[in-house]
Amino acid sequence: MPQDDEATAVSTAKDGAIEETGRFAPRFDASGLMPCITIDQQSGAVLMLAWVNAAALEATLSSGFAHYWSRSRGCLWKKGETSGALQRIVEIRTDCDQDALLYRVAVTEPAGTCHTGRPTCFYRKLPLGPGDLDRTLDFDDADR
Repeated sequence: MPQDDEATAVSTAKDGAIEETGRFAPRFDASGLMPCITIDQQSGAVLMLAWVNAAALEATLSSGFAHYWSRSRGCLWKKGETSGALQRIVEIRTDCDQDALLYRVAVTEPAGTCHTGRPTCFYRKLPLGPGDLDRTLDFDDADR
């Protein structure tokens, strides 16, 4: 098990070493962003994928509520501030490369999670099978 303060490298045949430090060292992309998957704390359902920058992550950590960076609006936003679907942070995890986050949240108004009025942004299913990418999506509107 890695020490909290020291980096530990584990040898692999593929590429040399795996970072397993006990210290949080977020790896933002060239735009200063990192993807964040948000899941429901009770059901485990994927609610949304959004982006965070350092300011959004700091606001999330200090407030206990999810904050994201809006790429389209170019600003920090607290999820649910206008919709009522506040996301209280239950747990935050980082992936093995520390370049993606997972927020486990409790949502105050689940129907406002997606701007479409659904409890998840992932309500359309892409059918599997051979062929090109031009496909008809299946809608899962059980919760709408």
